[in-house]
Amino acid sequence: MIDKPPRIALLIDADNSPSAKIGLILNELSTFGETSIRRAYGNWKKQELRGWEELLHEHAIRPMQQFDYSKGKNASDMAMVIDALDLLYSDRPEAFGIVSSDADFTPLVMYLRAKGAAVYGFGGQKTPEPFVNACSRFLYLDKLATAVGTAVDIDTGEAARDDGAGTPLRVPAAKLKRDAKLVRLLRDAVEAAAGENGWARVGAVRQQIGNQASFDSRNYGYSTLTKLLKATDLFQLDKEGTSDVAVRDIRQARATKA
Repeated sequence: MIDKPPRIALLIDADNSPSAKIGLILNELSTFGETSIRRAYGNWKKQELRGWEELLHEHAIRPMQQFDYSKGKNASDMAMVIDALDLLYSDRPEAFGIVSSDADFTPLVMYLRAKGAAVYGFGGQKTPEPFVNACSRFLYLDKLATAVGTAVDIDTGEAARDDGAGTPLRVPAAKLKRDAKLVRLLRDAVEAAAGENGWARVGAVRQQIGNQASFDSRNYGYSTLTKLLKATDLFQLDKEGTSDVAVRDIRQARATKA
């Protein structure tokens, strides 16, 4: 008997999401399961949403019309919440994809996860941290590039390249080291996953991080966690390029030599 892939319900806040990134979003979700439910919410009479029209048909996304009942209020948000809860108890998908940069969805994400559903979030860099942290995994859409290019880090002046495969421009090593939150997260995860010899399988480190934080190495410009760990210059890697790649804190490596 062939196991069916997990079912994912994709709910898009079209008022606050770029239509140009929908292909990347669907490609990302395909690594987790089958996106069998696809809905985009907005007032489709608005000129601002014209960019979505052709893409809705191309990607089989169902448009959900929501009129602006009150000036300054977004009725689409409420409709998305109601539909998410209805889907949770009727269709029972194993996961949800929420596309929005609006922190108002934070309570919804927390509720869905509490009921056992994974939540994959997608939004802009401006997305408030509570919403980002509530998700099982969150990917910043405005950092995803669709063509090969270069950029210069405004802090270091160091060039950062994009690999042309939807991976964002790389954050230079110097800036990674200055990110105290990131450094602490990586070091704590490596330490928690390490065996008696001080080495930890990168897969175990990834799982350790996933259990405690919404994290994706691509938000820093690195396609894999291994590449991010290497870029920080804070860790030593063993058997790199294999499925058995392992990592340890470089401070421990130095202590062992001493």
